[in-house]
Amino acid sequence: MTVTLVILIALSVAFDFLNGFHDSANIVATMISSRALSPRQALTITAIAEFLGPFLFGVAVATTIGAQVLNLPPSPSESMALVVAALASAVAWNILTWYFGIPSSSSHALIGGLVGAGLADATFRQAAVGFSTINDFYAIFRVVKAAGITKVVVALLISPLLGFIAGFLLMRVIRFLARGATPGVNWVFKRGQLLTAIGLALSHGTNDAQKTMGIITLGLVVAGVIPEFKVPLWVVALAAGAIAAGTATGGWRLIKTLGGKFYKIRPIHGFTTQIGSASVILGAALLGGPVSTTQVVSSAIMGAGSAERFSKVRWGVGKRIVFTWIITIPATAIFAALVYCVVRPMFR
Repeated sequence: MTVTLVILIALSVAFDFLNGFHDSANIVATMISSRALSPRQALTITAIAEFLGPFLFGVAVATTIGAQVLNLPPSPSESMALVVAALASAVAWNILTWYFGIPSSSSHALIGGLVGAGLADATFRQAAVGFSTINDFYAIFRVVKAAGITKVVVALLISPLLGFIAGFLLMRVIRFLARGATPGVNWVFKRGQLLTAIGLALSHGTNDAQKTMGIITLGLVVAGVIPEFKVPLWVVALAAGAIAAGTATGGWRLIKTLGGKFYKIRPIHGFTTQIGSASVILGAALLGGPVSTTQVVSSAIMGAGSAERFSKVRWGVGKRIVFTWIITIPATAIFAALVYCVVRPMFR
């Protein structure tokens, strides 16, 4: 069990690092594109805020991910195999989408991996006793906790819409307030992005690092290291450090996509989208809803552009990203199920 726990923690840290690496574009792309800060300055400031975020705003999301999504199998070894398969699937998906420069959701990937591996385990256990009635088939799906998965799905589905609305409305309001201003107002928007970017990075670190905290804590409970689901401080520090390190490294392929392929980003766009995104993400974190930072920021960018002129946004890029969002959960679920079939015998 010690070896499997080490494997689980190592994969969790890798997932967290890739999450920060993958999602750094969400925080810094508009700042860099609008020339508010240099790439290195933007990434350094963001990484520091990412590290601090998980210490400031509680662990509600970690509890949702670690304790409210799945009914784990009775065997600790099978539980470990399940979580390892889910993490392997999410890590593979993050690497694949980064390689092709497609902003995707680490949250979707992790949830898809957990559900896919959980269903695969439930199928194995039900097959051992046989399928004699239709209820035996339905029993497989009882591995998923209805209340928890509903909270997750609602958060993931509603947050992009809220991001778009926030970007749209804030752009309209800010343009109204800045009407008649001289070009010097761009200096205000540029410098203002320092504060808004810190707020967005704090919210991202809070929401996304907690997903890793939830997985590691779940592993500690299964292994009997801790008696109940309560996130230890060292787990908070480990997850915060991993996501900050990933952010500092920077996913440049994705920064290019978010920073310029929707439309030409100006300081007002960066300022607006960061305020809107941070509000949605932090609100979700405090309520325990895991959301996709990629979805929220991308939607806010499109919302801010639409507020100026609907045709301003290159909607073809948005469609490509939306397609990736749609296929992430089923793709990672299928891959996690396959990985679970391979690793299950190794953990018995």
